[in-house]
This record gives sequence, C-alpha cells and structure tokens, in this order.
Amino acid sequence: QETSSMAIANAALNFCGLDTMLHLTCAQQTKAEITKHLTKAKALGIKNILALRGDPPDGNEWKVEENDFNYGTDLVKHIRAEFGDYFTICVAGYPHGHPDCTDYYEDIIHLKEKVDAGADFIITQLFFESKTFLKFYRDCREVGIEVPIIPGILPIQGYQSLRHLTKLSKLEVPQVIKDAIMPIKDDDIAVRNYGVQLAVKMCRELFESGVVNGFHFYTLNREVAVIDILKQIGLWCEDPLARKALPWKQSGNQKRRYSEDVRPIFWATRPKSYIHRTQEWDDFPNGRWGSSASPAFGELKDYYLFYLCSRSKPETRRAMWLEELECLEDVYHVFECYITGKKNKYNIKVTSLPWNDDEIAGETSLICKQLAHVNHNGVLTINSQPSVNGISSTDPVHGWGSAGGYVYQKAYLEFFASQEFVTCLLEVLKNYPLVNYHIINIKGTQDITNCHPHSPIAVTWGVFPGAEIIQPTVVDPVTFQYWKDEAFTLWQTHWGSLYPEYSQSREIINFIQDSFYLVNLVDNEYVTGNILWRLLDDVLLKMGKITERFDANKSQDELEK
Repeated sequence: QETSSMAIANAALNFCGLDTMLHLTCAQQTKAEITKHLTKAKALGIKNILALRGDPPDGNEWKVEENDFNYGTDLVKHIRAEFGDYFTICVAGYPHGHPDCTDYYEDIIHLKEKVDAGADFIITQLFFESKTFLKFYRDCREVGIEVPIIPGILPIQGYQSLRHLTKLSKLEVPQVIKDAIMPIKDDDIAVRNYGVQLAVKMCRELFESGVVNGFHFYTLNREVAVIDILKQIGLWCEDPLARKALPWKQSGNQKRRYSEDVRPIFWATRPKSYIHRTQEWDDFPNGRWGSSASPAFGELKDYYLFYLCSRSKPETRRAMWLEELECLEDVYHVFECYITGKKNKYNIKVTSLPWNDDEIAGETSLICKQLAHVNHNGVLTINSQPSVNGISSTDPVHGWGSAGGYVYQKAYLEFFASQEFVTCLLEVLKNYPLVNYHIINIKGTQDITNCHPHSPIAVTWGVFPGAEIIQPTVVDPVTFQYWKDEAFTLWQTHWGSLYPEYSQSREIINFIQDSFYLVNLVDNEYVTGNILWRLLDDVLLKMGKITERFDANKSQDELEK
C-alpha cells in the first residue's frame, strides 16, 4: 500500500516539478515490504532515498530482530543489493552522536559503515552551534568518510516547540541560547526572530568555513522563517526565469525532464492533468511532436475524471461563479470577471475557472482588454497566447530557455461558442486564409478543421546559440479530440454539479455543455501582429452583437461608455 510519504513525494516530483527525496524507515518492516515500497518509488520516477532506521511505530524500546533490518546500514545494503545504483542514497549523521549510542566516536564508525555500504551523502541532525558541526565534519573526514556532509538547520520558531524537539532528539540546548530565550519565551514572534538570526549566524559561519556548500532546512511545515533565512544569506531566488527552461513547467521526473520538450498547448493551464494522462507513456516527444497517430507516444487515455480536482472548495466556486444563474449572460459575466480581475455582481472576485485553477498569466494580461471584450459577447475563452516575433529569451514576460536566444509565438485562442457564432465564424474564416482552425462539438459528430489531420502546428519556438531550434508547444488535431472530452466534461464536474439537479442554473450549464462548440484558432501571420481579434469582431458584427470594431487603445472609461 502506498504510504503518505510516497504520495507526497510522487506529487512533488511529477506534478510540481520539484526534486524530491523520499524518507524511508525500516523499523519493524520485512525485506519484502521494503522492496515493495522501493519498487513503487522507482516506478514513480523517485530516485532519491533518505535511508533511516526509524523508531518502532508502537513507541516501544528498540529490539534487535533476526534476519530483518536493525540499523540504517542494513537498509542501505538492501537497497544497493536489490536496485544497484538506481537510487541516490542519503543517510543521517548526528553531530552530537546518536541518542541510542553511548559513545560519540563509535557512532561515527557506524556512520562510516553506512557510507561503505553505499550511501552517497549525509544530512545531519539539528545542532545549535556551528562549531558542533565543524567538529563533527573533521571527525568524519579523519575516519575516512569522504562523501558530502550537509548540515541540517532547524530554526527555533517557538519555546514550546523547542522543548518538544529537544526532548524527542535528546539534545541539550546550550546555556547561552536558554538565557536568550527565557525572557521572551511567551512571545512567539520574538522567539522566531531570535531563531532566524541564530540560524543566519550559523549559516554564515559554516559558509565561511569553506567546507559547507549548502544546507538542509527542517521547516516542520512552517516555511516563513526558512524563507527569511534564505533571503538574508542570499540563497532565495525570486527571478521568474531562473528555472524556466521551457514555456511550460517541467516534471521533476528524470525520465520526462531529460526527454520531454514538446507538449500540446491545450493543457497549458492544466499541466497536472496532462502529466496524469500521459504518465504511462514509454517515450515522450523530444525535438518535435511527430505524428499523434504514432504508437510510440502511447495513448491519451480517458483520465479526464481523475482525482486532481479543483483546489477551490465547492462553496468558494459557487460564490465566484454565482449562487444562481439566470441566463447565459451570467456565464459570460463570470468569464469576463475572471479575465479583468473585477468582482462579480455579488462583489466576489473570480480567481479561477474550471479550466484555469490560477489567476491569469503575465502574458495574458497583455491581451486582457480584447479577451474581456469577446467574453462579454459570448466567446468564452479558456486558453490564449499573444503573437511574439523574436523577443529576447530573457524577456520577463515571454522569455524562456537560455540567455542569448530569441523566442517566437503564433497568436492562439481557444474558446467555447454557440452554434450561431460557429455558423458565422465559418463564413468569416473564408476571408482569413492564414488562420488555422479546429471546431468540434461534445460528441465529435461535428469536427471541422482546415489543418492536416495528423500534422501538428508549432505555435511556440525558440532559437538559441549553438543549438537546434526548439518548438516546445504545438497545436495537434488528433490530441485536440482527446482534450475536448476533458474540456467539455469540466462544465459539469466543476461547475454544473454545484447546483441542484433540474435547477435553472444546472440547466444553463447543461445547455452550454451540450450545444456549444470548442474552437481553436491559430494566426500564422505572427510577424505583423494578431489578426484574430479582427476576425472575431467580423463575426460579432455579422451576428449584430456589436455595431463597431473594438478599440483596445481606448481608456477603460471610454470602453465602459
């Protein structure tokens, strides 16, 4: 059975793109049980293991068991015997000596045994003074331990939590720290500030020693103090481009990270869904998307009802998307509020939609006025990007990839629209030969496109020094048919289900889901700007929805008149 630690490590690695180390204890577990956990970890792409003996789960005293795991060394040996060099193994070091070992130097010999068994590096237990770690470091080196030793830093964040931790770890707090904390022990903020400054002092001293290159922070799910420390010692990075190797966030799974560099644009605002739907693929598109019909990329399975639900609670979503819907225009109103950041008619800010769990991206704000205009008129947009022609790869809004490159984008727009709108759209599209389109209904019985049925269109690409052109985002006709299942289903699972069955609100959502079309448009004329807004205005003019073209250069007051 998957442990909670395994589930968290899986989510952090595969869905959040974070390098992850799974903590694995072997106390009172059989070799078969440990092998089962490690096999599962390997299947999930987890490569880093913190191998610990741990404490008996029942709280009893430790007892040696024959033929099972008694020490961390046994666990390290087992991992290496069963899985070779697949896992990077970390073990624990104790600058004050392990509490169950009566002799400090004997404990260091046991640590060397763990390293000799195959451990790759060491993270230490907490300590309160830098000199404690530096002595431990020298003693380890003297007995022949050559692997990296990373100091474990736990900021003091409260008097009671400090007492509890020292009791568990059987550590003695230096008198100088006790004397500093006692006068402020009832002031949590003062204790936290003291703990931050103490940790900053230790980190700086350890850096200056020349033997420390990084730290392991114990946050205990309280990240504020650690962020403060990182900022003060210069390790906190706020550069939005610092890790943006591609326009979309990469998975931390090494199988994907080093082989996948192309994705369909449809899941741009639902990357976790895409990762979940493609997690069983044997190969990932690299260099180019290729043919969607190729079995080398596996199948996009029907995972659109999977467990990764909206982060917002039902009551929060209903407040944002209106307690009651009276007409289609109420739905248009919600979309418009999401785009503009304005509050809805009940004074609630709309911060998400079923297809977008986050507030709008930076580059979307550049076309906010145009998006608000079309949503107000019933063109319900769920994905978009503006055109870009040779902007620096370090641009704070559009940039991605290495420095010195240039990035390009074709304008892209994806939306739901009524049958009436689609009929007029097909007529207007005859005047726009450089626009690719794909229009489909919920059942797929109406599937209209001017794209090649199996050839993707690159909509984002980059040119970088000494490298081939990278095209990380595509519009693919075959994949769009899989995406439409998910896109249409979200109307009901995330929005319609908020209302009672047979209610007017539910019926309005059902009507949109059943009768509207999902449309994507690609403007291939990226050099001269975006003609999609003119195209949509032509449709709205033809329908009589507007009497003149929209002018995004007008002030907000002028637009509202």
